[in-house]
Amino acid sequence: MRASDFDFELPPELIAQQPAEARDQSRLLVIDRQTRELAHRKFTDLIDYLRPGDCLVLNNSRVIPARLRGRNAKSGGAFEILLLEENSVNNWLAMLRPGKRAQTGTRVEILDVNKNPTGITAVVAEINPEGHRRLEFAGVGNILTVLDALGEVPLPPYIERAAQRPEDRERYQTVYAQAAGSVAAPTAGLHFTPALLEKIRARGVRVCFVTLHVGLGTFAPVKAERVEDHVMHEERFEIPDETVRAISESKRVVAVGTTTVRVLESVARSNEGRVISGAGRTKIFIYPPYEFHIVDALVTNFHLPRSTLLMLAGAFAGRDLILRAYDEAIRERYRFFSYGDAMLIV
Repeated sequence: MRASDFDFELPPELIAQQPAEARDQSRLLVIDRQTRELAHRKFTDLIDYLRPGDCLVLNNSRVIPARLRGRNAKSGGAFEILLLEENSVNNWLAMLRPGKRAQTGTRVEILDVNKNPTGITAVVAEINPEGHRRLEFAGVGNILTVLDALGEVPLPPYIERAAQRPEDRERYQTVYAQAAGSVAAPTAGLHFTPALLEKIRARGVRVCFVTLHVGLGTFAPVKAERVEDHVMHEERFEIPDETVRAISESKRVVAVGTTTVRVLESVARSNEGRVISGAGRTKIFIYPPYEFHIVDALVTNFHLPRSTLLMLAGAFAGRDLILRAYDEAIRERYRFFSYGDAMLIV
């Protein structure tokens, strides 16, 4: 299968630059895989498609303010740091810009939001084959504990702003986020409100959670022409006991987001079609054709062309049907990507 089979033309004005006024008032395009029909609804109408006995599974990872500013301790040259993953306390995998100036041994002074020195430093300890740096922080007990004060929300580059807005800290985060560790939001969950989740529970639907810390690679396009040649990024996940119980007792599993699907299907594929509790890492790459073991319905956003996320949605709905739905969404002026509208595939 070719990556170009998942290309489409998107008018730039359909890329959402800010979230909907109210989380649950975004639009919802519903795809019925059996009838191949499309329906245009509001996100609050999701409840009409849920049944008593369903299990709604969401990713509760919390986005960290992963973008830091720094300067070269010797030359004073500016650096932008994007933290990717914590290896251990004060030891992080990160991207630095400009990368050519961040050689092994480079010492970076971390600045606050006003570009004043903080007394915190980071040394480039290693550079991996992908060009990512391993940073060792000093001058702070745990850099993770000061990110709220020093860091910025790592909004995707297609949200074109000179600076983040105060509301991004809240809106680029799900209302049920708990475990800190993602550098990008599990965006399908951004549409839920506490009130909507309560209505869903009142309908007899069990609401449960997995954790997958979303990495930068989630949104990266597939550059290889053959889909099979793409090397998937690896991400950390955890599934609690109560989620396993809820899934085992449910009639249907409705996954919120491609990250949730990747957790459930990765574990099921390694355990004879069953979900078990525990922590691990996954680099599962789901693309057509794929036999799903656990997930019966999927809530997701509209994804970038040639992305692994679009390929996963295409595996679930079928490539032709998902691309027809995208064509319809473009005609109907849906809003795309992280702050955009949603899709339900049943």
